[in-house]
Amino acid sequence: MDAPLTAPGPAPRWGLRTDLLRHGDSGDSSRVGYVELFFDLVFVFAVTQLSHGLIEHPGAETLAHTLVLGVAVWWVWVDTMWVTNWLDPERAAVRAMLIVLMLLGLVLASAIPEAFGDKALLFAVMLVTMQVGRSVFVMVAMGRVWPENALNFVRISVWLVVSGTFWVAGALLEEQRLALWAVAAAIDLAGPRAMFWLPGLGASRASTWVVRGEHMAERVSLFVIICLGESIIVTGAAFAELPLDATTVSAFCSAFASTVLMWLLFFDRSERRATEYFTSRDERGMVAQTAYTYVPFVIVTGIVLTAVADELVLLHPLGHDGAGHADAWTAALVCGAAATYLVGNALFRRATGGAWSVPHLLGALAVGVLFVTHSWLTPLTLNWVTDGILLAVIVGDVVRARRRAEAEPG
Repeated sequence: MDAPLTAPGPAPRWGLRTDLLRHGDSGDSSRVGYVELFFDLVFVFAVTQLSHGLIEHPGAETLAHTLVLGVAVWWVWVDTMWVTNWLDPERAAVRAMLIVLMLLGLVLASAIPEAFGDKALLFAVMLVTMQVGRSVFVMVAMGRVWPENALNFVRISVWLVVSGTFWVAGALLEEQRLALWAVAAAIDLAGPRAMFWLPGLGASRASTWVVRGEHMAERVSLFVIICLGESIIVTGAAFAELPLDATTVSAFCSAFASTVLMWLLFFDRSERRATEYFTSRDERGMVAQTAYTYVPFVIVTGIVLTAVADELVLLHPLGHDGAGHADAWTAALVCGAAATYLVGNALFRRATGGAWSVPHLLGALAVGVLFVTHSWLTPLTLNWVTDGILLAVIVGDVVRARRRAEAEPG
């Protein structure tokens, strides 16, 4: 069901008179527009900023900062993705909205390296302006033509104002910044799961979220590609600055292999079947919320952490100062990134109608056990062994799929 729902009876008297909604069933009406891809360019920069910050300032505190900022960046992107699932980006007003968001997003991304420093207020103001401004625009755009969803955006706007208060307060209060921003991020994460419940207005109903499955699945897949591309950029840029020797080449190949294996795990083993399941359902709201809103953040986090780990291995393949073993921070990134990515893919499969993937879960457990051995392994060896575990997960998944196919009648 792709056409937007409208309430029976006369339309309300508020909202734009111009109909900005997508119309039609699948095909061109669900196509990802060039302006949406243009909008995504800002997030190439944002993801790069996040990974570089963790590379340049390693440590648990920076990791916490990165995760909080990552939630903010992801939620800006994913909320906009939902909006363009409903509004037609070929309409001038929607296109103008996306371009304004691009400008604000570019400023937001430029502030990321100093978001916990001198540019905290700039980051917070850009974030809140993007989130609340876009939500109010959609609320007004839908007021006449889709009042039920316009009411949803009334709820969403209130939730964003509440979280925005914490984002701005954190920017103003340096000592409490991380705690306040963590609360803001938690509110943003909780909103969709709470169906944006408000006293007096109640909660949204998933049945009103008429989702274009092909469009949403493609948008999320393209964002995963963006993050894999950022991993390639980080690896290539680091390799270009290093002397050409056997150890460096091996580290480069290991980093490239991890990117290829991550691509195979998502696109070759999961994405197509998930899209078929998603688009085959009559009501897609809750699948869209779980599988294409929450779970991809785990997958993207795994990719970004892998990019950081790969650069650290490239810079110090034999350990810091040639120690001959991996330090705990590097090992935690290498193993933690792989485990995060495998768990994210297992959750994605489960959220799109599949069973829990035993190879993925065993692989995540294996890289966790591998971390215990880091004091006996060089970072380069650790990276190659992790790649081997990812490859084993793929092989195990292929074997299980073939056995299931052979067991099916006919």
